[in-house]
Formats: sequence, structure tokens, C-alpha cells
Amino acid sequence: MDFIKALWKNKKLVWQLGKNDFRNKFANTSLGSIWGFLQPFIYMITYAIVLQYILRTGNSGDSPFIVWYLPAMAIWQFLNDSILNITNSIRNYSYLVKKVLFPVDVIPAISLISTCITSIFVIIVATIICVIYGYIPNILLMIYYIFAALCFVIGLTRLTSAITTLVPDFGQLLSIVMQILFWFTPIIWDLTFVEGLAGGNVLRIVKCMPISYIVTGFRQAFVGGSIITDAHGIYTLIFWIITILIFVWSNHIFKKCKKDFADVL
Repeated sequence: MDFIKALWKNKKLVWQLGKNDFRNKFANTSLGSIWGFLQPFIYMITYAIVLQYILRTGNSGDSPFIVWYLPAMAIWQFLNDSILNITNSIRNYSYLVKKVLFPVDVIPAISLISTCITSIFVIIVATIICVIYGYIPNILLMIYYIFAALCFVIGLTRLTSAITTLVPDFGQLLSIVMQILFWFTPIIWDLTFVEGLAGGNVLRIVKCMPISYIVTGFRQAFVGGSIITDAHGIYTLIFWIITILIFVWSNHIFKKCKKDFADVL
């Protein structure tokens, strides 16, 4: 595919622009890039303190709440931040789009690298805290779910970045949708809460949602269990079918819209 070829051909350029993108976000502040790590860390810890010590959520099953919560929140922050940042990436890099020789296909990857720098830090912090509590994560499962998250994000944002470039209001709408998804995804609530609804159909629908699959699976890498093998692997199969279909469709839309990018920017 053109996207993969362009990304491989320009990998050094994309990596350098991604690092510069991360630095430039905080270039005018005294602490500089430190804010890129400090903001998500405080956001994540604040939620943990409020939910466990103010709202007194308590433990979830056999695991302390903070161990159950932090991994899910860490991977959610990656999904949320990368989707929103990449969606607006082509508009943010409009000056590159107007350069005839620059490969527009790789622009979303620049924002992805920038987001990954922060997300890796947040995931490491969540892992360290869980280890302190005595919960050693399954590294292979962590790698699998991070890979799954990357594939899903790349596929989805090929579509959202193309639409937002042509219709800027779509980016604002997506931001609202992501806020709603936070509450409808099992991040601060457990799947057992919907287990008995509509004869178990609600639970099945939630498990079929790609973001729920990633969040639940990443949490299980720390506290045990595996959505990979649930129902003989049907949810894993559904996730990859949805992800592949989204990527194929998104890539088609991106290629179709690409010729109009320079005209609207």
C-alpha cells in the first residue's frame, strides 16, 4: 500500500519530525518537554485518588483499585490522545501539504510518534506502581495490546484526519464522542456491571467494541484473565476484522480526498 511504502521510505524524516512536534508543543514554557509527561501523569493520578479515596470505590475483585484502574487509564490516554491529535494533524501541518514533494500520507504518523513519547511514559509509570503493589504484568500481552492499539489508531485516523481536513467541525465532534466513549468504555467500571443486562447481550456488545477490547485486555495483562480467549477467541477475531475493515475503508477515503487537501488548507 502507498501509506506503508511512504512511511517506510520516509521513516527517518517522520521520526525526526515526530520528536520535534513533541518538543514544539512546550517550546515557550520554562519546563519545556517536562509538561508533556507531567500533565497526563497528574490527570491519571487525580482520577485514581478521587475514585479510591474520595468516592471510596474500594477494590475491584481481588485486585486493589489502583492496580485495576491505572493500566486501563494509561492505554485509554494513548487511544484518546493519539486519535484526537492525529485527526487534526494534516491541518496542523498544512504548510507541508502545500509542498509538492512532501508525502502527505505520512503526516498522521508524525503526530502518532509525538503522542507515543508521552504514552510510553504513562504506561511505564502505571507498570511501576502495579509492580510496587506486587502485580507483575504479562509483558507479551502488554506488547500485543499496544500493537493492537497502534493498528486500530492508524486505521481509524486515516479516516478521521481526512474528514477533518475537509470538514473542520468533524474534529470538534470527535472530541465530544471521545468524552462520551470514556464513560461507556470499561475504564472506571467493571464489565460485571453489565453482565446481566438484556440476557448478556449488552456485555457481548461492549466486548465487541475495539476500544473496550484493548482497554480490558491491557488491564488483564496486569490483574489476570484474557479476553483474547473469551468465547473461543471470537472477540479477538471480531476486533481484527473490524480493524482491518476500518483500515481498508479509511485508506480508500484518504486516497480519494488527498487531492483536495491543498485546496482547503
